[in-house]
Amino acid sequence: MWVCPKCGRSFKNTEQGHYCGKPPETIEAYIDAQPEAAQGYLRQVNAAIQASIPGAQERISWSMPTYWKGRNLIQFAAAKRHIGLYPGPKAVEAFAGQLAKYKTSKGSIQFPYSEPLPLELIAEIAKWCEMECDAEK
Repeated sequence: MWVCPKCGRSFKNTEQGHYCGKPPETIEAYIDAQPEAAQGYLRQVNAAIQASIPGAQERISWSMPTYWKGRNLIQFAAAKRHIGLYPGPKAVEAFAGQLAKYKTSKGSIQFPYSEPLPLELIAEIAKWCEMECDAEK
């Protein structure tokens, strides 16, 4: 276990990223709190999602930028070496062919900073998540 020297919280992973205090209240505040090198990537992902699902509400959930419409549709976050996109397991399965070159796990996709972001794909996944949510109603 690793204990953050600033806030005293314990984590499984050494130097795990987290907030030492009150989480951000807006997506823009979340982005501004991230390392400068990640901010441009985060803004691009946010803009792609925002444009593809303009009717969704912007929230912070689990200390991550979240787009919500009756439930969480899609989330994203900065990590040390990648942007994490969290559309859920059904979306990862539905887009498996297009995501073959990226690391995925149940419900998450990693887009490394070392490669250009697939913004059209991110927008397509976000739109799919919204349509899936609407279909479940």
